[in-house]
Amino acid sequence: MDSAAQGGKAYGLLKSQQEETLNAINEAFLSEPNYAEEDDLRSKLEMFNNNYMEFDLNDKGDIDLMAFKRMLEQLGLAKTHLELKEMMSEVAGGTSKETISYNDFLNMMLGIRNAILTLILMFEGMGKDQEPKDTAPPARTTLSDLP
Repeated sequence: MDSAAQGGKAYGLLKSQQEETLNAINEAFLSEPNYAEEDDLRSKLEMFNNNYMEFDLNDKGDIDLMAFKRMLEQLGLAKTHLELKEMMSEVAGGTSKETISYNDFLNMMLGIRNAILTLILMFEGMGKDQEPKDTAPPARTTLSDLP
């Protein structure tokens, strides 16, 4: 019987294993001398871990093109298929991979391959604390109002 068909217990075990793997990668980054100067590295890694697991839609431990698209759409930054593929290639260091691994993700967020996702995820966390803005519909316009 397929483990996906076993229900909640198998799913919980899978998620627990994935979290252990990501935590092990986080520990390796914490002991990495290249990131020793990074402010509040442990809490950043925890935030990145949570974001990564949220968008691991296929539960395989990586973010595929559709999950990446969903992540950006949820943040209000819809991209074309070509733009998504280019961004994924940048994150993966120039390779044409179809997924983003957690190592690639952390290298992008903390390393030299900083890209738009760094800013997006930082601002997403800051935006959750703000009160919602007044979103009234725009005033109705008639043809006589046009220039």
